[in-house]
Order: sequence, then structure tokens, then C-alpha cells
Amino acid sequence: MRSYLKHYIDGAWVESEGGTKHDVINPATETATAEIMLGSAADVDKAAAAASRAFEIFSRTSVDERIALLERILEAYKARAGDMAEAISLEMGAPLSLAKTAQVGSGIGHLMSAIRALREFTFEEQIGNSLVVHEPIGVVAMITPWNWPLNQIVSKVAPALAAGCTMILKPSEEAPSCAVIFAEVMHAAGVPAGVFNLVNGDGPGVGTALSTHKLVDMVSFTGSTRAGVLVAKNAADTVKRVHQELGGKSPSLMLESADAAAAVKGTLATVLMNSGQSCIAPARLLVPESRAAEVTALAAEIMKATPTGDPAEEGRHIGPVVNKAQWDKIQGLIAKGMEEGATLETGGPGRPDGMDTGYFVKPTLFSGVTNDMTIAREEIFGPVVTIIPYKDEEDAIRIANDTDYGLSAVLFGDAESVKRVAPRLRAGMVYVNGGQPSPDLPFGGYKQSGNGREHGKFGLAEFMEIKSLVGAFA
Repeated sequence: MRSYLKHYIDGAWVESEGGTKHDVINPATETATAEIMLGSAADVDKAAAAASRAFEIFSRTSVDERIALLERILEAYKARAGDMAEAISLEMGAPLSLAKTAQVGSGIGHLMSAIRALREFTFEEQIGNSLVVHEPIGVVAMITPWNWPLNQIVSKVAPALAAGCTMILKPSEEAPSCAVIFAEVMHAAGVPAGVFNLVNGDGPGVGTALSTHKLVDMVSFTGSTRAGVLVAKNAADTVKRVHQELGGKSPSLMLESADAAAAVKGTLATVLMNSGQSCIAPARLLVPESRAAEVTALAAEIMKATPTGDPAEEGRHIGPVVNKAQWDKIQGLIAKGMEEGATLETGGPGRPDGMDTGYFVKPTLFSGVTNDMTIAREEIFGPVVTIIPYKDEEDAIRIANDTDYGLSAVLFGDAESVKRVAPRLRAGMVYVNGGQPSPDLPFGGYKQSGNGREHGKFGLAEFMEIKSLVGAFA
């Protein structure tokens, strides 16, 4: 079993002050695969002091120096890719093939994107006889989730470093080992002491201490909307910037002109990847009433053919969900869908046949869903898809936007229809006819899906303050 009982503070691995041990559970076996030390407020104090001291020097480094540092991190990251993939697979259940490619690969993409953004960013702008400058915001607390752990760690750390900030990372206690390895990557790359700090812990403990700390200038949080609200409230007393990427209940809108097979295949592939544990998963499939039966048959065939298996094995199967609490939540929502009158087409309650151990969920499809049902309102975060019929285009747009969230939307249809409908969808990202995201594009949502943007030049700007130097720079 892996043992990570120290925090990385001020360039060294140090013992916790008053921390408590925590077992990290393998969701496929329900047994401990690692142990960490949940940190304390005293550990956060140490990390914040180190980051604050380091900021005085690191904030004054040149763009060229920060580019060189990011390039060293990129190479060190690639050298540990296999170790990080194994840790992710063991701790949050991503099949090894997915962990090696999309999970670990996302970090490479974000490092490369941050380097490009830093090379191209305009830090100074002359306006009249004055100068407007972008400066690093200061010490950043980063609170990251378990579902795409490296994706969210690197999408925060890379632009913060590029901006000249210092930071304290609190990864999820459900999947912390890849973050520990990432800290080793940072050390190997020569990140100066105090610039990057890692304190393991849970939300009520370390998360709260970071959000309220007077030396922290900004909190960048990714997680549930419920937790994001608590972070914002905790940060309010010190009026620090709060950047949030929160929940989603994304629609996949298949217009009348769409290729049904392409729409269904593309939608289900996105939902099933990572066992449905993605904030952008388009789990509400909106279809014309006249084509509902056709779409349901296509979707049921794909869901029934989706294998579920051991995440330690290579392959295109799906693994378990992260823990028992998440499994119980999904089972409750599946039961609620049946209770409220949705038609269960395939999947349903319980584990897949032959699996008595592990938090595995049957790929589940509901048809005949209305947008007021619980399964259409709440984020399920599992391999569950709901088919919602609509009457006409206006009805489709209404249903798509009828949600508390606005992280993303998926749209299928001919060019003219797509151009007409896409601007009316209230979401931060609209993926059209299978379009794939780039790490240079802004990522973030409307409404209760958060505020601010990540990735590329947009993510870099989030970690900056803007200063006007008035009247002396003509």
C-alpha cells in the first residue's frame, strides 16, 4: 500500500502538525490502496507563509524564466506519466487505457497551452499617456476534485505559474496519489521553494482553512456547486477572488436535421467515458418526439453493448464510480427515475451481473423522461442517460436551458439550424456536431456552473490583477 504521510511545503516533505491518517480506497476492490495524512490548520499556516515569502521573488521573474520553468515541468511530467496513470486507475477507477491517455494526457495539453499563452500574452497596454499592466494576483489556493484529478490540477497550476503566482494545492482525498507524484515532478523540475506547496486534506479541514486564510489572495475551486457555495462564503470575509468550475446538467440537443446515429453515438461516448463522472457529460439527450423511438433503440443497443470491467486492465470498458457514497447516490437516483415514471430501457439498480465487489454501475438508459423529473434536474455523475422528447425547436431550446446549470451543451444538426440555435443555448461551451475541445479554448460555465474561465490565455488572465499607471508613461 502506498504511504504518503507528509506534505510538500517550502520545497521539502514535512511532517503534519496534528493531522490524521486517511485510507484511500480502491473502488474496484473496496480495499485500501494508499494512506495519506489529512492536514490541519497549522499545516495550512506553514504553506501559506511559505507561498507568501516566495511570492516576493517569484512574482518578479521574467517571462522567459517562467517559460523555461514550465518546459522543465513538462519534461519531468512526461517522465512520470506511467506512475500517475497507475495511481489514478487505482484510486478513482478509471480504466488504465483512459488513465494513460485522456487523464494524464490532459496535463500535458494544459502545460503546453500555458507555455503558448505566456509567450503570446500582452502584459502591458498604453492608453493615452498611461500604462495598464497585468500583475500576478498573489498566493492562490487550489482545491481540486477526484474525477479528472490531473486535468484540474494542471489547468490551475500551469497558468498560475505562468502568471508569476505562488500556490497551495489541496487535491481530493479520494484520489491524492497522482497529486503527490505531481509534487515530486515540480521538485524535480526545480520549482523554487515555496512557489508550489501541497497540503493533503478534506474540505471541512484544509479546504476551509485555505478559503479563510488571510495570506491567500485567490481560491480556484473545482467541485460540486454545494461545496463551491461554501468556499465562496468562507472567502467572503477576506474579500479574496474566488474562481469556480462547478456542476453541470448538460443537454445534448439533436435537432430534426441531425444524423441520429452520429448524435447518439457521440452523446453516449461522452457520458460513458470515465463512467459518467464528468461535469460536462451531456446526460440529457433531447430528441424530436417523432424520432424518440428511433433514438431510444439506437441508444439502448450501445448501452447494452458497453462492457464494465476491472480498471487495472487495458481496454475500452468502463470502470467503477469513485466510492460507496457516489454509488449509493446513483442507485437512489435510478430508483427515483423508475418511481417518477420514466421508462427503464436498460441497466437499472444494482451491480452488473457477476460483479459482487466494487462500486460498479450498470450503464443505464431511461426514455420518456420529462424535464421536471429528478433524474433530469440533478447531476447524477454516473453512466446514466435520459432521453427527453421535445415538440419543436423552441421547445427544445426551452428544455435545454431549463436547468440551474450552464457548463456545456452539445448540438447536432445541419449548418443553418446550428447557427440559429447555438447562440441561444445558455452554456459556456457548445460542442457542435462532434467538435472536440482544445486546451487553448476557454472552459467554464454560466449560472450555477461557476464563474471565471480556465485554459489558454483566458485561464492565464484569471490569475492576474490589472493596474493602471496613470500619467507618467507617455
